Parts: sequence; structure tokens; C-alpha cells
Amino acid sequence: MATNRITSLFNIDYPIVQAGMIWASGWRLASAVSNAGALGLIGSGSMYPDVLREHIRKCKAATDKPFGVNVPLLYPDIDKHIEIILEEKVPIVFTSAGNPKTWTGILKEKGVKVVHVVSSSKFARKAEDAGCDAVVAEGFEAGGHNGREETGSMVLIPAVAAAVKIPVLAAGGIATGRQMLAAMVMGAEGVQMGSRFVACEEASSHEAFKKLVVDAQEGDTVLTMKQLTPVRLIRNTFYHQVQEAEQRGASPEELKNLLGRGRAKKGMFEGNLEEGELEIGQVSALVDRILPAADIVKKVWEEFTEGLANPIRMT
Repeated sequence: MATNRITSLFNIDYPIVQAGMIWASGWRLASAVSNAGALGLIGSGSMYPDVLREHIRKCKAATDKPFGVNVPLLYPDIDKHIEIILEEKVPIVFTSAGNPKTWTGILKEKGVKVVHVVSSSKFARKAEDAGCDAVVAEGFEAGGHNGREETGSMVLIPAVAAAVKIPVLAAGGIATGRQMLAAMVMGAEGVQMGSRFVACEEASSHEAFKKLVVDAQEGDTVLTMKQLTPVRLIRNTFYHQVQEAEQRGASPEELKNLLGRGRAKKGMFEGNLEEGELEIGQVSALVDRILPAADIVKKVWEEFTEGLANPIRMT
């Protein structure tokens, strides 16, 4: 076990957070991570309000440890999601892809701990000013929706840590304990990992997508759709369609039509690896096995403590 501002804030054993990823982070994953001593998050971005309520209640039944909900602010029905989160007394909310001022005050009034995901020092300061308890500094390497600045984690983490007084979680390109150690040397007090938990037994992502993540190599992912909301994708038929449209100067409206509805569900949840949107981070190149969530938490923490005891390998 370890104690710092992150473990104290969330009342967890290890300063490790499982990201709330669409189509991967249901109650099974969140409860398994929380039961292992880290912080599990339900990803509400792919859920209708009634589905979110069901996942929260099932998570409560599966763990007596703290867990949270990730709320991407760009999706519809956010007001209904927040209402359900408050009704169900969820203790922790991570917000992303929007203005933290919109909901932080309302959540804090009800005693909820609020963390916002940022891609720059400027937005980290805005989150702090809005009253957030912590921020996630998410580097360019991350999967899912990403910052337009394209700042990598090696630059972003120390910049954000220097810019705010609240605790910083590092995200983007982190799947191992040594990467966690590096992030904390740079000023983070914990890490948020998404791609590593996509390829775990309890993730609700399709088995074919999990295998694709495990098989991914360096350079297999690309940040695209920058005219809409930047997202990192594995190269496939859909990605090449987006690339062709962008290269010929397609308008945002045309790109929205190409994206359509349910494209992410088709790829990550239903396993259509050619026509679906396959969101994953660069660190998928380091993920080589599908493991139980508890084993991932244990392995990352063991690697971290080993690296802390022997930080420099000299020959």
C-alpha cells in the first residue's frame, strides 16, 4: 500500500485509476479494479441514462470499495447522467471533453469529488479554478478523444504539475509500473490507464478488439478527425475512409456523416474490426496479454515498487 494525496482523496490503496472508456468500462471492470485496491470508473459515454443507473447499482453490489463514473461532457443527456449520479450517491466523478465549470460546482455541493481531464496547463488551471479536486494530464499518446495541442506526456505532465496546486494524475502512454514511476518522478501523484484495461478479462469490449489491441505494434494508431474531436484510432478500413476524406478537404459536416451513429459501438463492442471506430492509445504496442483486472493492478504496482528500489539500470 501507499499513501499520498491521490490515495487519500479517493480512499484507495494504490494511486492507479482505470479510465472510464466507452464500450469497455462497465460495472464488471470498475468493480474488479476497485476490489483490487485501485479506483475503477464506469464509462458513461456509451450509456443511456437508465443503463448508467443499472451499472452503478450493479457496481455497488459487486464492491464495497470506492468507485466513480467518467462523464464525457460532449455527449447528450449529460444532465440526466448527473442527476442519476447524484441520486445514486456516486462518490467520485471524472469529467472530460468540455468545460469543467458546467457541473463541478453542482457536484461539489453534493459532496462528490471531481476530477477533470486536461490536455494543457491552461485547461488545468481552469479546472483548478472551477473547484476540481484533481486533474488528469492526458498526453498526446492517449486513446479516445485527445487534445488538439498534441503535447506528449513527457512534456505535459511536468508542465501541468508546475501549473496547479491540486494533485495530478498522469495519463497517455502508461501501461507499466516503470512508466508509472517515470510519471510520478515528473510530478504526478498517480496514473490513469485506459488501453491496458481495455485488454483485460472484465472489460466489456469485444474479444476480437481485445486481441487486436494485444497484437498492435508501434505505429498502428493514428490521431485523426482533428476537425471534429481528435481521436486516436487503430488503422483499418474506417480510418482510411476518414483519412481520404480529410486529405481532400472534407467539411466537418461530411466527416460527421461518415462517422455516423454507432461507429464506435460497431468496432469496440460488436467486434467489426474493419468498419468500426477502434479507439486505443499508442501504449497498446506494449500490451501483450489479456489479464484479469486485479492481476494488472498487482503487476503495475510490483513493477513500480521494483523500479522505485532500482530506478537506474547501469551496465
